[in-house]
Amino acid sequence: MKKKIDNITITNKSWEIENISISHNIVNYNSFEKRISKDNKELVRLHFGLSGNYDFKHRQLNSEFSFTGHHNNIMYSDGLEIEVINKSKQIETFGVNISTESFINIAQNGTDSLKRFSEDILRKKSVILSKHWKPNNFKIQSVINEIINCSYTNELKNLFLLSKSIELLVLQAELYNKRVETNFIKSNIDKQKLFEAKEVLLSTIDNPPTIVELSKLVNLNEYKLKKGFKELFGTTVFGYIHKIRMTLAKRLLLGTEKSAKEVAYEIGYSSPQHFSKAFKKEFGQTPNSIRNYPNRII
Repeated sequence: MKKKIDNITITNKSWEIENISISHNIVNYNSFEKRISKDNKELVRLHFGLSGNYDFKHRQLNSEFSFTGHHNNIMYSDGLEIEVINKSKQIETFGVNISTESFINIAQNGTDSLKRFSEDILRKKSVILSKHWKPNNFKIQSVINEIINCSYTNELKNLFLLSKSIELLVLQAELYNKRVETNFIKSNIDKQKLFEAKEVLLSTIDNPPTIVELSKLVNLNEYKLKKGFKELFGTTVFGYIHKIRMTLAKRLLLGTEKSAKEVAYEIGYSSPQHFSKAFKKEFGQTPNSIRNYPNRII
């Protein structure tokens, strides 16, 4: 659904299941400005930034944040008032809102941080899982993409959305449970360049640049590019290319009539045989068998 409010255009896609609401929003701005949003709902909010730069003030948390590119966190408040100052002309976000009762039932058997988070909820204390927001890793991004491109209907759709919402919560808990020994990328400028590198790879997946070429494109030395990319996104540059290719291949094979050979060439493989071998290693079955047994694939 697309709607225009003042000088912004919002493209929204949303899903509702019992005690959970999911939304995907792309906001296009004509200028750089401050906007305030409010609601009176008591919810646990799984927030995922997908693209864009903005400053964010959360009144209930009495906190301010500055975001670039991919990021995520979990917040709870009884009512919500936020102020957003956009620093890019487009901001894309994804959110899963869960009722407090449902969240507590799920999280009480989770990590220590989730248990502490739930205890604060029971005390009606506005709380955020961590003051330090983390970048979305590949697993999180893949689940978000699966939800956005969900093709199930009726009861299966609701079951799928419920399972994927819980999976996102688990992946966030896992992400924030990990202790990072070092923090190699400290500069916001370098972080922005790494996000740019990721977007370059995503837009050129059929013929991605080499490390040397990518380093020059985003004006970041090769060492920082390789080490920083692994730190921020949890995988190497080549690992990211492989994962994106496999995810896209699976979507094309299940959602189109294209042959495995056509898919191989479309995602950048020069040899259908090499593609088939990589696909089978990733998913446990060949590209040609996936259409006959789609439910076997991970």
